[in-house]
Amino acid sequence: MTDRIVLLVTSPRLPAGLLTAAAWDVVRSAPVLTGAESELTVAIRSAGGQVTVVTEGVTQALLDAVAEHRTAVWLAGPTGDEAVARELGLRLAREPGLAELELMYGSWDPPGARLLDAVTVMDRLASPGGDPWKRAQTHRSLAGFLIEECYEAYDAISAGDTDALREELGDVLLQVLLHARLAEELPEGERWTVDDVAGGLVDKMVRRNPHVFAGAEAGTLEEITANWERIKRAEKARGSVLDGVALSQPALALAAKILERAGRVGLAVPPPLAEGQVDPEARLGASLLSTVAAAREAGLDPEAALRRTTFAYAEAVRAAEAEAPTPTAPPTDQS
Repeated sequence: MTDRIVLLVTSPRLPAGLLTAAAWDVVRSAPVLTGAESELTVAIRSAGGQVTVVTEGVTQALLDAVAEHRTAVWLAGPTGDEAVARELGLRLAREPGLAELELMYGSWDPPGARLLDAVTVMDRLASPGGDPWKRAQTHRSLAGFLIEECYEAYDAISAGDTDALREELGDVLLQVLLHARLAEELPEGERWTVDDVAGGLVDKMVRRNPHVFAGAEAGTLEEITANWERIKRAEKARGSVLDGVALSQPALALAAKILERAGRVGLAVPPPLAEGQVDPEARLGASLLSTVAAAREAGLDPEAALRRTTFAYAEAVRAAEAEAPTPTAPPTDQS
């Protein structure tokens, strides 16, 4: 058997004893060296393995262990111990007859593992000794930030900038984590955690997708959507088809959503006529609502349409500014 040094890398986000069969075989049969005690070192010793903590002269200690046992294991820390691997690799490259270096993954991060890191970091920031600003916030004080971050993510989508979208979704996630962490401080009977948020979401996704999780007939997209709506109605006892509409959204989007909800259940309620309104603001509102209704009938998104035209107008303003003579004094901003 060739002398070898096994660099064993594990996920710090999984339970300590959750290793592959190959990893357990090697840590039981060969001496294990590591840089610090951990839950995994305790688990290995409990299973009969020999673990030694080495803080200096790691490469020589491993070579000495190989000389005696033919195989030695370096149990890497949470960050992978790249410096140790580099030093060991250079030594073995200069003296290839000493031993072979083998990289072994004892466990891997599952998809979404970094979410656990995000929860841990947020807990540190919002706990005593953390960030005073975050600890001083409330759900109400953060409400505007949540809307702002969602708009910034929307802007990234509109621009087709997927790198920016990744970053902005992280900022949205930050808001979710902070709200959940603050909720842990609510009075008994009101508090909840990020696990409650995630658990409720998982239950909802499974419940509303029986064609995926319960073996139901998938059917067409229209049938799947209709079934989704039936499940939602069964979940929530609502007195109106308009219950649950986000009233804080922009007025054009709100109008479109209310018209869509009414049409979904076949309610033909005509929008008010502008001519029948008694004041200019009401006449303007009725006219805008009629325009939104016409956009819906045409299959257009009035919010997106107005944004597109407004952006084009903004570009025209910028072009006009570039061509206009420089004013002697900037106008006073009265906004």
